[in-house]
Amino acid sequence: MSAPGTLLLTGAAGNMGTLLRPQLARDGRTLRLFDTAELQAGPGEQVRTGSVTDRDAVAAATDGADAVVHLAGISGEAGWDDILAVNVEGTRAVLDAAVAAGVRTVVLASSNHAVGFRTRDDGVPLAATVGHAPDTYYGWSKHAMEGLGRLYHERFGLTVVSARIGSCFPRPSNARMLATWLSPDDAARLVEAAVDPSTRGHHVVWGVSANTRRWWSLEEGAAIGYHPRDDAEVHAADLLDGPPPDPADPVHHRVGGAFCDAPLGVPMR
Repeated sequence: MSAPGTLLLTGAAGNMGTLLRPQLARDGRTLRLFDTAELQAGPGEQVRTGSVTDRDAVAAATDGADAVVHLAGISGEAGWDDILAVNVEGTRAVLDAAVAAGVRTVVLASSNHAVGFRTRDDGVPLAATVGHAPDTYYGWSKHAMEGLGRLYHERFGLTVVSARIGSCFPRPSNARMLATWLSPDDAARLVEAAVDPSTRGHHVVWGVSANTRRWWSLEEGAAIGYHPRDDAEVHAADLLDGPPPDPADPVHHRVGGAFCDAPLGVPMR
């Protein structure tokens, strides 16, 4: 796979941006970091400070980019107005800027919560193409994000990959993550597959590692060259004290787990 000359990473100071930043460094690539937080540029990096709610700042950051990885946004439940302004309008600003700048590919950080009310009864493995069933305003915003991605592909020919992220952390921290974990290494593999020039069109894929307990499909990711290598099972002994998780337990049976019971508009702690 070849590396885009300039790769814009929105939300570069967030959890996933921080994990991906060293992983995406490549010879011949400029990694352009965009966030409201101040960042220090390292070798091969540029920093642009701004918010996705500022369309002029987004346009300036996108100018000259070959591909965009859009991670910026509210990463959990919040009030309706905030979700709409940041996650939906912010995504529209990024897509508009990408079209205007002639960007080839945009990777959208969607979420499992776009289909949070789907269950194991809908299929094991569960296809990434399963219909939307958001569990929160946050999940709905990711549904809207995916819909905008499809619209901008159809209207403007933009290649868009929406990655329904499971749980991207250095290591899984609870029993549920034994199924939903996306390792930082695999997250980088997914991004590289998505931004490779050979990937064209519109795709929705699961952002999940090759976990033994995974019940979400990897077929759609394989179609764009995403082949995860990590397995959360190596951490199972540290996380399980007693019988294995019950697949009938709502936390493990529903894609969105506990989000399905969370009050709408109330930030989860």
